[in-house]
Parts: sequence; structure tokens; C-alpha cells
Amino acid sequence: MTIRTLPAAPAGRPCANASSDLLPMALERWNPDIRAATEEENTISMFDAVGYDYWTGDGVTAKRVSGILRSLNGADVTVNINSPGGDMFEGLAIYNILREYKGKVTVKILGIAASAASVIAMAGDEIRMGLGAFLMIHNCWVGIAANRLGLREMADSLEPFDKAMADIYAARTGDNVEAMQKLMDAESWIGGTDAVEQGFADGLLDSAEAKEGAKASTPQQIAARRLDVILAKQGMPRAERRAMIQELKTGTPSAAGSGTPSATEPKALPADAIADLEKALASFKAAASTVPGV
Repeated sequence: MTIRTLPAAPAGRPCANASSDLLPMALERWNPDIRAATEEENTISMFDAVGYDYWTGDGVTAKRVSGILRSLNGADVTVNINSPGGDMFEGLAIYNILREYKGKVTVKILGIAASAASVIAMAGDEIRMGLGAFLMIHNCWVGIAANRLGLREMADSLEPFDKAMADIYAARTGDNVEAMQKLMDAESWIGGTDAVEQGFADGLLDSAEAKEGAKASTPQQIAARRLDVILAKQGMPRAERRAMIQELKTGTPSAAGSGTPSATEPKALPADAIADLEKALASFKAAASTVPGV
């Protein structure tokens, strides 16, 4: 990283029982099949969720990025991004790693760089975006199970991370922190042309630099992601969503479903959510039935 004026991001996680999750809208808007038209030498491809990805067993992690950069030994690197975001704290760690890298970092946003992926993108010495690409910036989004005291503590502990992200965006754009905080509060989607005008990016990519390639996701993964979005919209925590979908995959009751009755009656789902859920379940089961051994 040659732009030394960018601030460092805080390290660590504010609370052990909180998980930074994908924003459902970002997952809905993400097309995982958008790729770079050609692979340049010394390239890091971030075409997945930030953090460990349950669906692929892969994901964009600080450990992976650090390992690739060590092998490059200071040579210039290109980072291609098409990611719906994910674990914000993992994203901040990756941002720090790229920021401290000795070689030039060129970031190319081919599809979307949402949430944690947008922070990673800011570590580039040069940032270029596709004409139809988007940045999405917002406040740190987490899931937590806690009482009112725990929720207040979590809200307070997230403030330094939101402030750090606003500082990073402000340093990149040259705008003030308050303006960045307003954009984050509004959960802003910023297209390529606007990103260049506002200073989030330095220029636009040639249309030939990105392509929609062969399907990167299997039908089962696509159906599972759709089901995940619907359940997330209804407020189900990530751990419960994953346990439910794993149970659907294997037909075996998960450890999360202990059969112990809840102390409170569950909130009824809206009719349209039930209809969407039924369609997603049917799609998931149909896709799963085509996979050998499932």
C-alpha cells in the first residue's frame, strides 16, 4: 500500500456472542457469476462472501489474503472484487493487511463491493469500477442474542467500528466524516459514475474487463442462498438458518432443533413470506435431489 494517509482500522471483535452477517438486500443483488474477463498476473480474486462462506466452504479471509501477499513479496497486485460483503470484522482485518502491503494495490470492482467488501476496496492505491458496478456502505450489521443490557452494550461497542469506517471513507473521498456517517446511516448504494464523482473510485473500467461467466454456483447453492435470504428477512439468526438448511440437506434433525418448547409463541410469518419460503424450499429440495449422495 503506497497511500500512507489512510487510517488503520480497529482490530478484534466487540463481543463474542455477536456475529456480523450478510445484509439480505446485498445477497439479493449479488450476481456471483460476474468475473474478470482475463486473469492478470499477481491477482487476488474476491468473488465470495467476506469471512468463511458456509455454502462453498471457502470465502474471503484475512488468512488467505495474507498468504497470497506473502508469496508476492512486495510485487504490485490487482484485487478483483464482486462480493456481497459478510463479516465486517474480517473485512477490516483484510483492509489493514492490504493497507500495509509494500507494493501497489489496484482494486477493480467488477460487480458489487457491499458492506465489508467496500471497506476492503478502500485499501487500493487505485480503485476502478465497472459502469454497472456498485459500492454499498452502511453501519456495521450484526446478529446477537441478548437482553436489553446486552443489546445496549453491543450498540455502544459497535460505535468505534462505525466511526473507523466513516474515517476510512472520508480519507479516501476527501469529504468530512459527518457526510460519510449520513451515507452509512442511509445504507447507500453508489454506482460507478457517482463513486468516481464522489471520490470513492478513481476511474471506470472498460466494459470488456468484466464478464458473466459460467455459473459459479450450483443449483443447490443458489436455492440455499435464496432460502437463507428469506429466513434472514424474518429475523432468524445465522446459526439457526444454517442449522435448518443443513437439516434440509441431510434430512437429519440438527442439534439446534432440540425439541424444547419456546417460552414464548413464535411470531407468525406474513402470508407473502410463507409463499416465498414454500417456493424456496421446493426449489432447494429439487436442486438437492439432483446432487449424488444428498
